[in-house]
Amino acid sequence: MSRSMIQAAVTMNQLQQKLDVIGNNLANSQTTGYKSRQAEFSSLLTQQINNMTRPVAAEERLTPDGVRVGSGARLGSVTSDFSVGSISETGRALDVALQEKNHFFEIQVAENGATETMYTREGAFYLQPLENSEDVMLVTKAGHPVLGEDGPIVMEDGFEYIDIQGNGEILTRRGNQTEVVGVLSIVETEYPQILEASGENIFRLPNLAELGYTLDEVINDINANHDLLKKGALERSNVDISKEMTDLLMAQRSYQMNGRTITMGDQMMGLINQLR
Repeated sequence: MSRSMIQAAVTMNQLQQKLDVIGNNLANSQTTGYKSRQAEFSSLLTQQINNMTRPVAAEERLTPDGVRVGSGARLGSVTSDFSVGSISETGRALDVALQEKNHFFEIQVAENGATETMYTREGAFYLQPLENSEDVMLVTKAGHPVLGEDGPIVMEDGFEYIDIQGNGEILTRRGNQTEVVGVLSIVETEYPQILEASGENIFRLPNLAELGYTLDEVINDINANHDLLKKGALERSNVDISKEMTDLLMAQRSYQMNGRTITMGDQMMGLINQLR
């Protein structure tokens, strides 16, 4: 197989991954709180071929002598766009939307018998009854406990009214008595790009020690002294459909061009083999 065919085959494999990222963005364009992801490409190793027959003075050219031949492209990284999406009014008491960039709700996720604190911007919450108890717990739509200042937010059932205030306080009313039963734990991250997508609009922290960070350097607790939330509303996906369609067409054209390169290379090799 020729060098050009190898380069095209490598690049097509990576372009397929970019198409998967774009397809995932389009599929989640209506998902509450979803953050679009972008595929970043980088060049593979470049081979320097020194084929110059005479020395060239430095002032005669701006690039090094010889020919540089690349090895194709690879998917360097997939990054998330954490810009704030548009806010949609729902009127539902347990729907809240974060209004500031890089703010997240803390939730508790159980995996392989262990629990881990993770982060989400999706503010569609529900009440889940606890087994053998008259209490209910605030959870996400996937059933993960929502964390407050003192852990999972648990309250006694039987209240007549519940509301989440703009500062994260959760109020319930029983008769003429209103009480604060919990406060949502809202945090801010200094480096959102290090968060890893874990599915279901959830993000987790990587191994911070390997990156040279501590938890306090990355995650800051927010003491809500003003309205951080918009109640009765949800943050919509920040996917830009027109941009995704443009990226999709460009990726498809690149894929077709590289496929054509393989076809042309095969035809040229066939013609060479027919020479007598």
